[in-house]
Amino acid sequence: METNSKKPRIVVIGAGFGGLWAARTLAGSPVDVTVIDRNNYHTFLALLYQVAAAELNAEDIAYPVRSVFWKKANIRFELAHARRVDPERRRVETDRGSIDYDYLILATGSVTSTFGVAGVEKQAYFLKTLEEAVALKNHIICCFEAAAGEADEEKRKALLTFVIVGGGATGVEYSGALTELVHGPLAKDYPGIDFSEVRIILLEAAPHLVASMPADIRAYTTTKLKSMGVDVRLSTAVAEVLQDKVIIDSRREGARPFSATSGETLSTHTVVWTAGVRGEELPGLSGIPVGRDGRVPVEPTLQVVNRPDVYVIGDLAAIREDARVLPMVAQVAIQSGVKAARNILRQIAGRSPEPFSYADRGSMIAIGRKAAGVAIGRRTFKGFFAWILWLVIHLANLIGFRNRVMVLTNWAWDYLLYERAVRYVFPSGMPAGSKSRACAPPADSN
Repeated sequence: METNSKKPRIVVIGAGFGGLWAARTLAGSPVDVTVIDRNNYHTFLALLYQVAAAELNAEDIAYPVRSVFWKKANIRFELAHARRVDPERRRVETDRGSIDYDYLILATGSVTSTFGVAGVEKQAYFLKTLEEAVALKNHIICCFEAAAGEADEEKRKALLTFVIVGGGATGVEYSGALTELVHGPLAKDYPGIDFSEVRIILLEAAPHLVASMPADIRAYTTTKLKSMGVDVRLSTAVAEVLQDKVIIDSRREGARPFSATSGETLSTHTVVWTAGVRGEELPGLSGIPVGRDGRVPVEPTLQVVNRPDVYVIGDLAAIREDARVLPMVAQVAIQSGVKAARNILRQIAGRSPEPFSYADRGSMIAIGRKAAGVAIGRRTFKGFFAWILWLVIHLANLIGFRNRVMVLTNWAWDYLLYERAVRYVFPSGMPAGSKSRACAPPADSN
């Protein structure tokens, strides 16, 4: 996996927003760029929850990385898993061999954080990758299939109880999308189910939902979700997740610390964990200092301390600005990717790297049909107009004309006909001629 070129060699690990925009910035420059990712596609993570809510196909929000760079002669892509970086030897060790570099951009992003809560890793569903989104969608539909034939009331209610942990953007957006899926298309698909038994519960340990948004949008979000039928429980944390239940407790002022033996029990087969993320593990495995959240503290120029040839961007970087650490959002990843690439070009030209300055372009959240919240500077928008803004901006930021067309088509289908076009189960690992049904547990093979 070596190149014979004498041009400066730049390796970008990660093909998310930060990695792609860094590589795009380097396109056409007198450098050789290698982009490494374990997947050969870029995922538009902002719409991942819609895959899990049967609104979009997985292919609608994925785009081949090679297609992004096929006209960029100085950029090549390697489908590989970066296992470790050797900063001393300037080498990336992958499962397909080693790649040497002169400059390195780490853009591996973030992974789900369980905060050490018992049972989460084994029992909860996550919503961070396409595979996880498809698995969650399959599970939701399988719960309704099982409930349709379940005579035992308690078992049926457990199948129809869906607990979402985490009141940030992902938890809120998925709660709203799931509610509309359940009380729209699924209510028509399963006429034998009493939908008054369905419960969608959103748990948030903090006193507010979407804590990073302005106060009026936080209040609007809570009110809107409740009006849609979501059971919103604030100041409520999870003690333990078990196979058929989750143990919770409200954090009331002056109350004793909660535990798995003293908390309230919710019977459920579905716990969706969206409570937090942490930096991906590659820097820690490579001896690069990381904080408690797995993110790498970087210089104002985005370089690793005492490693001027190594840059860290996006979710993986703990970028301090105005006495705060910048949030893990796409705009931070994109802008830091562009700045890291430009700083490398400055270094190659013999000039000093420049400090990164983040231009906050606002934040937004979709709550449901014709309901969203948008904050741009000091101005906020709520309701239908904010929803239109959300639709337009997300559609414009999708990579690929086909993806935009497919997403717009599915959105229009949903809006006009109250339909979700992706309400099917695609089980993985089922061979041709299998005697097992879709939705069957692994042991049920006859």
